[in-house]
Amino acid sequence: MRRGPGKPRLDVRDLCGEALAGVLARPVRSALTTLGTVLGIATLVVTIGVAATAGNQIVGRFDALIATSVTVEVPEQTWGERVSVGWDAPEELARLRGVVSSAAMATSRKTANLTVSANAIVDPTRVTDQTLEVVSATVGLPEAARGAIVDGRFYDEGHITRRDRVVVLGDQAAKLLGIATTANAPAVFIGDRAYTVIGILGRIGREPGLATAVIVPPSVGRADFDLKEVSRVLINTSLGAAGLIAEQAPQALSPNNPTGLQVTSPPSPTRARDGVQSDVNTLFLILGLVSLVVGGVGIANVTLVTVMERIGEIGLRRALGAARRHIAAQFLLESTMIGLIGGVIGASLGIVAVVGISAANEWTPVLDTRLALAAPVAGALVGLLAGLYPSIRAARMEPVEALRSGT
Repeated sequence: MRRGPGKPRLDVRDLCGEALAGVLARPVRSALTTLGTVLGIATLVVTIGVAATAGNQIVGRFDALIATSVTVEVPEQTWGERVSVGWDAPEELARLRGVVSSAAMATSRKTANLTVSANAIVDPTRVTDQTLEVVSATVGLPEAARGAIVDGRFYDEGHITRRDRVVVLGDQAAKLLGIATTANAPAVFIGDRAYTVIGILGRIGREPGLATAVIVPPSVGRADFDLKEVSRVLINTSLGAAGLIAEQAPQALSPNNPTGLQVTSPPSPTRARDGVQSDVNTLFLILGLVSLVVGGVGIANVTLVTVMERIGEIGLRRALGAARRHIAAQFLLESTMIGLIGGVIGASLGIVAVVGISAANEWTPVLDTRLALAAPVAGALVGLLAGLYPSIRAARMEPVEALRSGT
């Protein structure tokens, strides 16, 4: 502290030195106090970083699974004129730029649910008959439905040409019929006809009803179940091409009457993406701010305790000429230092945690550099606000009373 011709003044270097000495005088307590800010800032960085990363993953999955799906429905009758789509629909759609995969399906109300049994022997102790839907589809159905053959294989063009009575069961239909594997070429009976099960279709991303369906080749569906007309076409597109394909598909499938087809295309993902990311960010931001407030309360409590322990020191400084503003500035700077150090450490730990969580889940981490730079400032601001009341209380102490209480 220096005296001039006027009021006593305290240089910035002296003030920083005094504040640093005050922080280092009780290293364990300062470390524990800083830990509260570290946890608060780290939690804030982790929650915001994980929220942005998770929101990006949610949006990515929405785009990949929903924004690339187009469905064309073929009504039974439109404007008094029947609209028909041929079984060569996948070949017609393959000419469109942006189509990744497609399949034509046929279902009929008359044959929507048929009695299917795993054997022709009546067993009174076991329910072997199940009412299942029979679906006729082209060979590209597994890819178009975003499913996978979990056992056996899917039928091919050879089965269709030869009119082989083979079927593929949805995974849930297979469980209902008690068929776990196709290794021994099991058969199911639909009516009085036997059909060889050559595959089981599972992990279906589209058309969940296929999980409980019996899927037959178009030639068998036409001959045995009167499934002659295509009723639905599933189309998967590349990302960003769904809108264009939704406009072009009716022209490719039914050039004479494209308006008779009903096309279902995904909505624009922009609003859904913004909504999801906003909700996730808001939730995690609230949690992070709560943690930061807890850290600030810890700094305020410890700074207040420090003021009460250093009453004698405060009285001595006031007696030697220190002004109230000097005392307030010293304690305020101490709490700000603690917050700043905690902010730097917390931001570093938070960034490492976000990268670690993303790597563990095979995500792409989304980190905002502004957040990394703002976190230490936020820590210093928390320390500044937390130290306001203790510093004001210290500055209001009268020298005589402080010396008397501190002795």
